[in-house]
Amino acid sequence: MSPDRADNSTEEIAWVASRSAHTSDNPSQDGSSLRDGTRKTADSGKIPVMIHRAAATGFETAAADYESARPGYPADAVFWLVEQLRLGEGTTLVDLAAGTGKLTRLLAPLVGRTIAVEPVAAMRRKLHEVLPRATVREGTAESLPFEDGTIDAVTVAQAFHWFDAAAATREIGRVLRPEGRLALVWNRRDLSDPVQEAMEGILKPLRSDTPSYWTTSWREEVEGTGLLLVVAEKEIPFVHELDREGLVARIASISFVAALPAEEKQRALDAARELASGLEEPIALPHVCELFCLAAS
Repeated sequence: MSPDRADNSTEEIAWVASRSAHTSDNPSQDGSSLRDGTRKTADSGKIPVMIHRAAATGFETAAADYESARPGYPADAVFWLVEQLRLGEGTTLVDLAAGTGKLTRLLAPLVGRTIAVEPVAAMRRKLHEVLPRATVREGTAESLPFEDGTIDAVTVAQAFHWFDAAAATREIGRVLRPEGRLALVWNRRDLSDPVQEAMEGILKPLRSDTPSYWTTSWREEVEGTGLLLVVAEKEIPFVHELDREGLVARIASISFVAALPAEEKQRALDAARELASGLEEPIALPHVCELFCLAAS
């Protein structure tokens, strides 16, 4: 998730099999199709999808910190998404890799139906706490629990770098309607800010050579499929404010920090606490929200 990208961009080179991508944490919502009222069955023989251990382990333990300390998205970003994705009362929207629903909660009131898809159980549980009436499904970008051509729009916030870009593009393209669109969103940390730079000093030694937004060529891989092309993009600066404990939780919410052995994790959090102790509250952390809209080529 790169030093100056949202920090869930990094993960260990290790794999954990996800559970079936076609189950739900809400039994009343599990197994329903989107449009025709028929019940969907379990996955029909797809290759099991794998997710990075840092995501499976880190986010399983850090969901509360993620919800409390990660930034949301500026209003101008929401307006841009509504315009570019052509969202409205008749839209069926999938928020993919929804996490705790940071973006889901902003878009759900603006469309006819929203389905949040998230592979990590703890994140789904936290999303249910925040949005108890939300439709939440277990799934991954490479194995979506939807019929062909049933989705009007897909959003992916803070997550596309986790995916097998080509496989995810094919799968998203499969479920989108012919005129459907995909939006990718990242909150980039502004490392020209002294506090962000100091936070990066804590994180960089822990990141190692794990994949990140900057080290993966998502745009080339996506457009290389010949299925989707970037048709619009925008950058929106904003500031995220935290108190001192919030800054510590922000560090704790990062997948590769949360997945550390206990002693190493404690050292990282102690360093974050020492940094925070010398700062005035509220602590202002500048970011840039980067947005990309993709449509069929």
